[in-house]
Amino acid sequence: MNILLAEDDVKLGELIKYMLKKKGGYKAEWVTEGEDAYYYATTSHYDVVILDWMMPNGSGVDICRRLRKEGYSGAILMLTAKDSVQDRIEGLDSGADDYLVKPFEIDELLARLRALSRRNYAPILEEEIGVHHFVLNRSSQILRSERDEIQLSPREFQLLDLLLQNKGHVLPREVIMDRIWGYDSEVSMKTIDATVKLLRKKLDQLGKQELLHSIRGVGYKIEY
Repeated sequence: MNILLAEDDVKLGELIKYMLKKKGGYKAEWVTEGEDAYYYATTSHYDVVILDWMMPNGSGVDICRRLRKEGYSGAILMLTAKDSVQDRIEGLDSGADDYLVKPFEIDELLARLRALSRRNYAPILEEEIGVHHFVLNRSSQILRSERDEIQLSPREFQLLDLLLQNKGHVLPREVIMDRIWGYDSEVSMKTIDATVKLLRKKLDQLGKQELLHSIRGVGYKIEY
């Protein structure tokens, strides 16, 4: 299960992320501000998004309302110290699927996450995505044009798929690292550049190398 955790309490955030991995075996990405939670939720796939009620740059309730207003259909769990009936109603009415009051036991959090994931909120991505006269098949990880067919490595596929989902937007190298390798990885930023270089060679075989743009000192984007 892939979890997005938005919690501004550093000690609690570190603990939850650690326990999600240790006890649940889940991959968890952790942010501390509302705007970061919104950005991550709208640019990557998560089985469940955990939002703390009180955060800087956008409360959990505000971010939840914003996501739902824009059509976000993934599962959202609200964490809060607010325990009145009215607070719970406000949290659920904002679009949250479940509500957990602090302090809580990690086993209860894991049980609620399992329950939410079983409801299968996540939108199904199309198996094939058409991109400027070529097609990327997500199942086979094959890139093909009318004349050629190229097999991508798992990392090349993840990189291209991520960039395509965010077409026209610059993805910082740090974000790419986090989404594909994870911040806990010992992989260096040079690995991203090497993967981009390999991907460019394969795009060049289809005559489409110019689609992948480098933004000096920032990151990469796909634009066509």
